[in-house]
Amino acid sequence: MSGIPMLSSKISPRTDSRAIHMPGTTARRILFFTLVTLQGIVGVGMMFEILRPNDITWLEISLLGLFSITFLWIVFAFTSGALGFVLQLFKRDPLTLSKHTAVPEPHGKVTTRTAVVMPVYNEDTGRVIAGFEASLRSLHATGQLEAFDFYLISDTQDADIARAEAGAWQQLCQRLGPLSEKVYYRRRVDNTGRKVGNVSDFCSRWGDRYESMIVLDADSVMSGECMLSLVHAMEQNPSAALVQTVPIPVRQNTMFGRFLQYAADLYSPMLATGLAFWQTDTANYWGHNAIIRIDPFMQHCGLPELKGRGPFGGDILSHDFVEAAMLRRAGWEVILLADLRGSYEEVPSNMLDYATRDRRWVQGNIQHMAILGGKGLHGLSRLHFLQGAIAYVSSLLWLCMLALSSIDAVMRATTSNQFFTSGFQLFPNWPIAKTGLIFSLLSLTIAMLILPKVFGVIIALVHRRGEFGGAFKLMGGALVETAFAILIAPLMMVFHAYFVISVLVGHKVSWNAQAREGRMVPWREAFAHTLPATVVALIWGGVTYVLTPVFFWWMTPVLAGLVLAAPIVRYSSSLRLGQWLRSKGIFMTPPETHEPQVLTEVARLLNEDKGNYPDCPEPALPASRWREMPIQSF
Repeated sequence: MSGIPMLSSKISPRTDSRAIHMPGTTARRILFFTLVTLQGIVGVGMMFEILRPNDITWLEISLLGLFSITFLWIVFAFTSGALGFVLQLFKRDPLTLSKHTAVPEPHGKVTTRTAVVMPVYNEDTGRVIAGFEASLRSLHATGQLEAFDFYLISDTQDADIARAEAGAWQQLCQRLGPLSEKVYYRRRVDNTGRKVGNVSDFCSRWGDRYESMIVLDADSVMSGECMLSLVHAMEQNPSAALVQTVPIPVRQNTMFGRFLQYAADLYSPMLATGLAFWQTDTANYWGHNAIIRIDPFMQHCGLPELKGRGPFGGDILSHDFVEAAMLRRAGWEVILLADLRGSYEEVPSNMLDYATRDRRWVQGNIQHMAILGGKGLHGLSRLHFLQGAIAYVSSLLWLCMLALSSIDAVMRATTSNQFFTSGFQLFPNWPIAKTGLIFSLLSLTIAMLILPKVFGVIIALVHRRGEFGGAFKLMGGALVETAFAILIAPLMMVFHAYFVISVLVGHKVSWNAQAREGRMVPWREAFAHTLPATVVALIWGGVTYVLTPVFFWWMTPVLAGLVLAAPIVRYSSSLRLGQWLRSKGIFMTPPETHEPQVLTEVARLLNEDKGNYPDCPEPALPASRWREMPIQSF
């Protein structure tokens, strides 16, 4: 479209009886960190007692250090999940702590103007337009579209895709008819700053027309009711600058894709509820499916270029964490609405594409360590940076810990009969094995990894079993999901460890469009990415089996996942297997048992899209009024 109605001034946000009040913020954080500290002391103390009796070596000191970091990481996740479980079981809002009402209050009239912004970069044109149009039509069905404008802001550099976007845009405007007055398209020829530059350019050109912007990703879909909820949250909470939803993965048909979306729908709301409880007004931003107040975003979120080379310098790649931290540093609230429905996204369909996406995030999250000591940052913002990095670095730590444990086991096995280690020694050094304590620590660690899954299943059985196709299908899906998660964990650990090392040695990662549609991974590609790990696992297993058979059997879950890596990658990408599981009710999710209208609309539009886009010029840019976005400093 060619123009936007000019506004003389934005309507100020209003306070409302439904504003979010978060009582006891300090007490909640004290509770959370006390629970984490106590559990951490117990686990690390048990490990120390296991190692202490036999004269701790440098190897065991290293093992203790690695265990301490990884165990605390597990404790953080477990504690958040446990708190979310209690709150969801008793239907308590994690922010207000009030009881959830059986019938949600109806939305009032929107009083502020909002832009819905979808940045894209070399994406599948048909899918982008379908999600964009479905979200718009869903909002139109609420009767409040007049308060919104929709922007497709393209950074596409591929000439063929750019031509397809222009043609598809013309077809979209023809389909929308009078509604086309609410949609705008802009493509940057020079995509300076990647997505950050794309969104910043939008804010500088057209941000002064709107109170807030809802940021979608290229694969995002959001219902009109969800968008209205976000706008009302902004209107009723004038101290909030960002409100994040929990995007639920949808529309996958491969076995791996269905596994991901089932696990996300089953566990993510509970885990997010726990996070929202103790983070309160200092939540995180995940880069999309959120609403942002434009003025504070422009004033405080101009990202600087970091000094230095390698993984810690240059443009800030994972911008979302940083933008949330900068808004909080300026005194604005960042809120996570864990129970808001209607926010959807798509995930990679196979393990290799999933790992490729993670590789980019590894580089961005490790880069956050360079700004961990940034001036004026809130303590929880620093914790977000640290946790984001450890989420991937922990895989390298786990791998190192397994390697050190293997070396320690082999050394003990080969020196088990050497009780006199000195020529002047009068008494032997009898080895002490605290078998009971070892089993206790192992059981504690496994419980902390598995219990959040059990909690999620209990919540679903109590409150949502019909949404998952009934109790039987829910339980069957949970058992298959847990078994498959255990099977692929070693390979994902190796992938992440390799990515961390690659980033630390300076290998750059390209940030290209994500592969989203289902595909069967060829055998050659599967072996090319997994063969080194398989060979190492075979050698590792052979050595431990010969020298320390007991340790070998403890290692079989890890070794099996690596030895079978190629078949796992290949067959988990199968569309046929995914469809068979669906026919048996395995991995059924709420958006499949009760499909929302907005997703039905996406499927309809994709089915009607033939990919025949006419050649036509890009539409004229909307009228703009430029405002600079000042660059911040740490």
